[in-house]
Amino acid sequence: MTTSAGRDLVCVAADGVELAVRDHGGEGAAVLLLHGAGRTLEDWAQVAPLLAAGHRVWAMDLRGHGRSGDGAVPWTFDVVAGDVTAVLAACGAPDAVVVGHSLGGMVAAYCLERDGRVPAAVNVDGHGMGRPEQYAGLDVAYVRERLVEAREFADEAGGRTFPPEALDAVIGYQAAMAVELGIPAELMEAGVRRSLGEAADGQLFLRPGRKQALELQEAMAGIDLFALYRRVTRPLLIARALRPHPPVPGVPPWFDALMAAYVKGLARDLGELARTRPQVTVAGVDGTHAMLLERPAEVAELVSGFVRGLPRGA
Repeated sequence: MTTSAGRDLVCVAADGVELAVRDHGGEGAAVLLLHGAGRTLEDWAQVAPLLAAGHRVWAMDLRGHGRSGDGAVPWTFDVVAGDVTAVLAACGAPDAVVVGHSLGGMVAAYCLERDGRVPAAVNVDGHGMGRPEQYAGLDVAYVRERLVEAREFADEAGGRTFPPEALDAVIGYQAAMAVELGIPAELMEAGVRRSLGEAADGQLFLRPGRKQALELQEAMAGIDLFALYRRVTRPLLIARALRPHPPVPGVPPWFDALMAAYVKGLARDLGELARTRPQVTVAGVDGTHAMLLERPAEVAELVSGFVRGLPRGA
């Protein structure tokens, strides 16, 4: 099937799970795009065509997301990085640069360690919740308690079902968020519709489903990104948002202050990483975490410039 945004394909993972891929065409160094948790390849709809002006571009729905399958094995970084390897092989581009946003950025960085053919990776604002000592100016014990609460909040929200008649309200909420961020509402709606799943009782939910959502949270809590960054030996670009995300309705009142401390600690730690690890480049993007939709041209130029600057033969 061909869409206005590219050609939709299906690749098969090592365990037989079908993985949805969109071929955006283009010529030049190959790039594979990964989205964030609870999102889909639609998030790259504005960035991918810009990249395709100088690169060969694909995007994929991660396992358990969008139109990709769930599979029987638990959702782990190792399994999903294996999915990336399978997609790259099926596309004839095993040496593509892997570029991810949010959760996808964490997967992209993991691919540098798992797949020796991936020459470089880009992590676009994929930091998870980090470690308690990364929250600048806050007591570590306090942060540890709050992270437990934040995890409980995320676990409760994962795969939550709602009646079909509430779909318009869900889309309306996303549209309102789009207006606040200056994002085209139709892009947010496309992501919601691609994420829809249906439970056995007819209730709807936004993928990943409950089981995969809990496994995903466990995987993110268990990965030490900075330890990974210090181990990688190939080029890695880490981009971070320079603007805070708008408050999220329903989160505890202490959450925004906690995230502000984390952002401050990340800036400190990423700066130190860039100074001490020559293979790591850190850059800022003048947007919130939703930068793919807010600043597509800036993100595309950042990625393209990094790929163009890779050593010959990388």
